[in-house]
Order: sequence, then C-alpha cells, then structure tokens
Amino acid sequence: MCELLGMSANVPTDICFSFAGLMQRGGGTGPHKDGWGIAFYEGKGVRCFHDPNPSVDSKIANLVKEHPIKSHVVISHIRQANVGDICLENTHPFQRELWGFIWTFAHNGQLDNVLFSLPLSYYHPVGSTDSEYAFCWLLGQLRTRFPEQPDDFNEVSAFIHTCCETLRGLGVFNMLLTESTHLFAFCGSKLSWITRKAPFGEARLTDCDVTVDFVQETKPGDIVTVIATVPLTTNEAWVALKPGELVTFVKGLLQ
Repeated sequence: MCELLGMSANVPTDICFSFAGLMQRGGGTGPHKDGWGIAFYEGKGVRCFHDPNPSVDSKIANLVKEHPIKSHVVISHIRQANVGDICLENTHPFQRELWGFIWTFAHNGQLDNVLFSLPLSYYHPVGSTDSEYAFCWLLGQLRTRFPEQPDDFNEVSAFIHTCCETLRGLGVFNMLLTESTHLFAFCGSKLSWITRKAPFGEARLTDCDVTVDFVQETKPGDIVTVIATVPLTTNEAWVALKPGELVTFVKGLLQ
C-alpha cells in the first residue's frame, strides 16, 4: 500500500528532515515507488509538487528535501499502486475547493469496489483511484451537510469521523485531510504521531543516516506535530492511533 506524512506547526516550519526519511521508502527502503506528492500551505494558498516516479530517484523530491519550504500544515504521500494506473493524475495528494478553502487529501489503503457505487454529488474524480473517488464522496458529503462553513469546527470533525467510518467499512482506510488550519488524521489500520516541543532533543531517521538536534533548529515556543504511517525515527516515542480513531491538530496541538 502507500505511506502518509503530515505536519502541523504553530510557526512556519520546514519538513526537510521527515521528508528525507519518507522519500527513501519510495523505492529505496520501501516498495512505494509508484509516485509521490506533497502540499505545503502558505495561508490559504498551497504549494504542491507531484511526480509519478519513485521519490528515492526524483530530482523534484530531492529539491523538496534540500529546500526548506516553511509551512504551518503539510501533507505528503508515497504511492504503491493497487487501483489505477501509475500516472500524474493518480498521484496524491488530491485537492478540491470548499467554503473558499483548498482542501487537500491523501489516503493509504485499498477499498472494495462497492466504493464506486457511493453516489457523488458536486465533486468528481479526474483519475481512476479509489482514493480520489473516496475524497470526492467525503467532501461532497461535507458540502451537503454544511453548505456554509459552521462556526463550530467540532461539528465538522465529528461529521468527517462519521464519513471515515463509512469508508473504513469498505476496506483499509487511513487518511490525512486539511483545509489549511485543521489537520485531520484518521486511522483505519496504522498511523502514528509525535509532537516536538521544548525541551527539544535529538532525532535519528530510520531510513537513512541523518540526525538532527532540534535544539539548534527551533525556538523554545515552537510546537511541531508530525504524523506518519510508520514512525520515521528510531529514538523518539511516537503515539500509535487506534483503528477507528480520528485526531485533529491545529498549530501543532491536539484538539
């Protein structure tokens, strides 16, 4: 299947360290060689990179790893294709507009063909993956339930959780979703997270010989949460989500 990577931070932060580990799994230390993508939020704007080639050999991925793009919210994905051809339009993360925000979605897992019988309303897929179809259905359900953005975002979170449970009933469904401020993470089978804040320490990547001392890279008030399918470091205590659990992060903090 695929792997997910997300970040939520209270200050503009780059994801170079975590992405350096993830990209090795895209055809190097892992089998996820069928494309990759990443989305960086800058306010309501989004800077995106997609490539249907393996991330471990991608010059674009290397650029992302080396260039410290600062963002409050990031979603990334490396693909091991099971539904849909290996091509650009099938490369995650996917995006659609709702309430004047660009929503970004990435999925790890495989869903039963029953998925394609779920009715679509406003949104329709460009590619042929089960993931994009699920995203179009989910966001369409959200748009129907809330034609306008509600004041209480807890209502949104609860409804997204309900939709995710429906999709989990159709197979393996792990998801990252954001509209620029809230980062939603749903665990169908496997997903973990870690929040880094003062006092900061050292972290070592699992998939390559890279170590960073966050004391040198951060300020005392910084809060950064990273979410991954499989923990990216060997010397930190990651929190494993339970199947069926949805968590939401805003500015690095669990809501």
